[in-house]
Amino acid sequence: MALGLSLSSSPSLRSATSLPSSSSLSTTSIGPKRRLDWAGPRRASGSVAASKEASAARSPEPARAGLEAAAAAAAAATAEAVVGQVTEVGKDTFWPIVEAAEDKIVVLDMYTQWCGPCKVIAPKFQELSEKYLDVVFLKLDCNNENKPLAKELGIRVVPTFKILKGGKVVKEVNGAKFDDLVLAIDTVKSS
Repeated sequence: MALGLSLSSSPSLRSATSLPSSSSLSTTSIGPKRRLDWAGPRRASGSVAASKEASAARSPEPARAGLEAAAAAAAAATAEAVVGQVTEVGKDTFWPIVEAAEDKIVVLDMYTQWCGPCKVIAPKFQELSEKYLDVVFLKLDCNNENKPLAKELGIRVVPTFKILKGGKVVKEVNGAKFDDLVLAIDTVKSS
């Protein structure tokens, strides 16, 4: 909200008032005085439904969906299972990387940005990726964008660690339990 002033021919009648932004204001002349009126949102048709239809027609959603699909296809084509580091994945890159890992063990850290225990265990997870050079370490931010994948993998709490072998989940560790995670990785490696 911008602060506007009522204009008057008399300095004693000037007062400060809170008005909408100047782009939605119109000036009306009333004799020697000038008054600012709030015009509100302008609609060509005058109806809310027509306004929504016009907005939908201008929306870039169909084009954006096509671009996202193309980006996902490109990401899937270049998916690579890298060892010795933690790789950030999303809903479009997770499964292609798991498939590219072939017979390697994959450890997925499912976390959120706001999770305190997730932040505490993240450096330890990085250290594990540098220790186990025959294991692929991935992390998935369980935000709204990746929600379909998180649901597919059955996440209930964060952090959750999923250990995959041959493209299937074989072990799961719920919570920031570092010793349990190490034990689970060693158990899957020895099987």
